[in-house]
Amino acid sequence: MTRLFLPSARATNVLLIVGFGTLGYALYMRYMAIEQSTIGLACAAGLSTWLCATRHVVIVLYMHSAFGITAIILAALNLLRPSLTLFALALAATCCGVVLYNVGLASLAAGLMVLSLARRAPARG
Repeated sequence: MTRLFLPSARATNVLLIVGFGTLGYALYMRYMAIEQSTIGLACAAGLSTWLCATRHVVIVLYMHSAFGITAIILAALNLLRPSLTLFALALAATCCGVVLYNVGLASLAAGLMVLSLARRAPARG
């Protein structure tokens, strides 16, 4: 009998932590750093803090659709060869993509991740 790629209870707990942690940080970056006009004005005026540097990196990655493209690549690799590590990385990239303005590509990656749960688990050995 073939076994499907389904995470165990412990792995599901780890995936929940990864997903909610990434989602929380992405929401923080979007609503507390990117969309705050006072932070944007302070960073544009030359404030050099970790928040301004991270804000700048996130904006550059968004402009190149890096979150969505990364999510699709990782989800496609996970669809071809399911593993918990790839699934966790794809989940993190998808959460970032959905919150940080790469919704189209990230939602496609989420669909690929759901499809990967219907795949056979890799053979042990």
